[in-house]
Amino acid sequence: MRSSIGFILLLTLCVVLVALVHAQQQIGFISIDCGSWQDFYTDEEINIKYTADGGYIQSGVNRNISSEYAYPNNPTLAQILSDVRSFPHGERNCYSLTSLRSGSLYLIRASFMYGNYDGENKLPEFDVYVDVDFWSTVKFRNASEEVVLEIISFAQSDVIYVCLVNKGAGTPFISGLDVRPLNSSIYGTEFGESASLTLFKRWDIGSLNGSGRYEDDVYDRIWSPFNSSSWDSVSTSTAINVNDDGFRPPFEVIRTAARPRNGSDTLELSWTPDDPSWKFYVYLYFAEVEQLEKTQLRKFNISWNGSPLFDSIVPRHLFATTLSNSKSLVANEHRISIHKTRDSTLPPILNAVEIYVVKLDGLATFEEDVDAMLDIKESYRIQRNWVGDPCEPKNHSWEGLKCNYSTSLPPRIISLNISSSSLSGAITSSISNLSSLESLDLHNNSLTGAIPEFLEELKSLKYLDLKDNLFSGSVPDTLLERSRDGLLTLRVDDQNLGGSGGNSKTVKIVVPIVVSVSVLVILVAFILFWKFRRNERSDEEISMLNKRGKNVTTKNWQYTYSEVMEITNNFEMVIGKGGFGTVYSGQMKDGKEVAVKMLSPSSTQGPKEFQTEAELLMTVHHKNLVSFIGYCDDDNKMALIYEHMVNGSLKDFLFLSDGNSDCLSWERRIQIAIDAAEGLDYLHHGCKPPIIHRDVKSANILLSQDLEAKIADFGLSKEFRKDNQKEQSHVIYTDATDEKSAIMGTTGYLDPEYYRSGSLNEKSDIFSFGIVLLELITGRPAIFKGNKIMHILEWIRPELGRGELSKILDPRLQGKFGANSGWRALGIAMACSASTSIQRPTMSVVIAELKQCLAIESPSDTETFVPPPKQVYTEFYSSSEAYSYDSESITYPFPR
Repeated sequence: MRSSIGFILLLTLCVVLVALVHAQQQIGFISIDCGSWQDFYTDEEINIKYTADGGYIQSGVNRNISSEYAYPNNPTLAQILSDVRSFPHGERNCYSLTSLRSGSLYLIRASFMYGNYDGENKLPEFDVYVDVDFWSTVKFRNASEEVVLEIISFAQSDVIYVCLVNKGAGTPFISGLDVRPLNSSIYGTEFGESASLTLFKRWDIGSLNGSGRYEDDVYDRIWSPFNSSSWDSVSTSTAINVNDDGFRPPFEVIRTAARPRNGSDTLELSWTPDDPSWKFYVYLYFAEVEQLEKTQLRKFNISWNGSPLFDSIVPRHLFATTLSNSKSLVANEHRISIHKTRDSTLPPILNAVEIYVVKLDGLATFEEDVDAMLDIKESYRIQRNWVGDPCEPKNHSWEGLKCNYSTSLPPRIISLNISSSSLSGAITSSISNLSSLESLDLHNNSLTGAIPEFLEELKSLKYLDLKDNLFSGSVPDTLLERSRDGLLTLRVDDQNLGGSGGNSKTVKIVVPIVVSVSVLVILVAFILFWKFRRNERSDEEISMLNKRGKNVTTKNWQYTYSEVMEITNNFEMVIGKGGFGTVYSGQMKDGKEVAVKMLSPSSTQGPKEFQTEAELLMTVHHKNLVSFIGYCDDDNKMALIYEHMVNGSLKDFLFLSDGNSDCLSWERRIQIAIDAAEGLDYLHHGCKPPIIHRDVKSANILLSQDLEAKIADFGLSKEFRKDNQKEQSHVIYTDATDEKSAIMGTTGYLDPEYYRSGSLNEKSDIFSFGIVLLELITGRPAIFKGNKIMHILEWIRPELGRGELSKILDPRLQGKFGANSGWRALGIAMACSASTSIQRPTMSVVIAELKQCLAIESPSDTETFVPPPKQVYTEFYSSSEAYSYDSESITYPFPR
């Protein structure tokens, strides 16, 4: 009796443990039965919990497939295929897959079965997109065919949009949608996070009687059995270690393998792509499933279309290993051959294979336009089907929007029509952030309040319709002037035109003069008072002011001055100097090499920069930002401690005549640019609120032992709060002479628009980055001596006009670069250094373009490339304001 009870308890425990293990495997799974009438259920066949799709989409209708294709007429039909969500209205309908982790890798699977759900017996054809990227066209051979699409993609934010697009060939629909988190270190390509992989084939080689979907596959992949009459299958029932291989194939897949029946034959896989330009990645799975004798050896080579793909392979007994090509495979036909080596006594084996096609990321809509549209949608609670990217896919933008498209820059919204939309309240200021807007139609709503002056900021606006609303007051004068000059078509109600005629011009001229004189008098008085007070200050007062600005609140990172002396061995070795002070080499107790930056007593800006940099670096962490170790704030002794970057600054590495720059190949230069761009992109978009560096230059980009680039020196950085469009200092200063009244940066790298207007945003960093990129490309500093002292943009203008790439790129490269890559990199640099911020791309676009430069790199291209049209480079930085050659200082204020 006791033994029976014990057996039952043991059996129960095993069941519970199995359930717990499988539950853990489903952490992070999103499993959606599209069109389901049940809120949730568990598919007993595969033991996966499914939910209805109501929480992921607001459009579409639920339909059941025809009974002739459903259970019980089709007893093997998966439950998610028995119903669909159909989208008879709207060109584009999108699922919002939320609660994801930005930057993480996911497998997304979409399932479709027509099943004559609409009773029309017409097989539809439609397109599917993931975010802005085309995924696939869905086609059917018959009503009972199940079409399954899979794509592996990095999440660009915490939500991924899967959109179905009506192309006029039938109503789009979907049966099921799955999302599975993946290990981000697997399924790698040469394109990094800028590419997705669409599944071409996934084969379980040598499969005996597999079902294709297994509970022990932590990624829930579906494997198709594949065998050949010329192959033998071999297998094992002994457990195989898959945990040391990140791909972690399920046991039922890896336990079987195929080998050629004739031991001297070759194992071959071949396929023909629909498009010969497709780029393929192949993932080959191996595990030795037979116990070999000591005299036996299984060793083989792998080739693609006759070219070696990997070094010789000896699969480990009962250990899984996955191999993949490092460069994409492109050809009219593909043939993978696995053949034994001369010293091998056994034929080759193959356990499984996955084949994917690369999809390079498209360009998402300009980020500020997206933010503005989301704010507009929220402000007015607009119920339109505004989901996903506003402008992409092309020609299927949000209802009421028109966009302008470019091959290398993000789409921009140029027309917004939300007329007759039951809008109420004031015109939201978010509209003014649509800076490329040419047409705005708000007529026939219930909008109230004054017609806002911020509409004057829309410099490209050519059409404005405000009729049939409830506005009070008059149209702003600037809009009226533009209308009278024929630059703006303006439609407003008659009551909003009153009081704008007559003497309005006189008012417009006189009032600003009076105000300007008043402001000038006050400003002069303030400056005189400040100078008098500053001269009156005692040394003690100035010391107190400095102390007031330097107290770092966090103590967890703090070191004493005696500890700093110990770390630097009494400041034995100087490794650099700057406006902050001297930088010393140091070593922590655990042996970690560090750099210690000591504040010089003569540095007037130092205490403020000290607090800014210390507090910022304690909150930001990224592989392309220099790591912060700690700080010292001991009486008047102040220091910052960082990881030591052994190769120093990019400026020194490029321009010091010690031969170092010879080590920088073209590929390495582009990779350094990508590293720096990713660090800046994190500051701009990964931090909340965003951070503007304000002093991007080659001296502030440091290089590790492996020449990995990291951004450094955050003393001038500022937080930038987009909600009210006002820059906010990272530290709130109490000194009346706060640096916010001064333009900060470095000669040669300073954004001319920021210099002229004092208006600061992320595009100021992008201009500076463009100059750094030109330094990397040309091997010339931002300001240098030619026939005269000149800025790099002055020098490059005529060179681009002549179109001789070899005379623009660094001669130390000795022609070892691809022309396509070179011209593309120049195009990126010139776009970044455009004279106005609106013409500059975002860092995410820059990163994608630079990665393309690496992807297309081919030294042989130099002989055949035809330079692009000169108009590509017509937008240069030509303001003499930033050609000030007075100083090589690290950081200092510029007068306005």
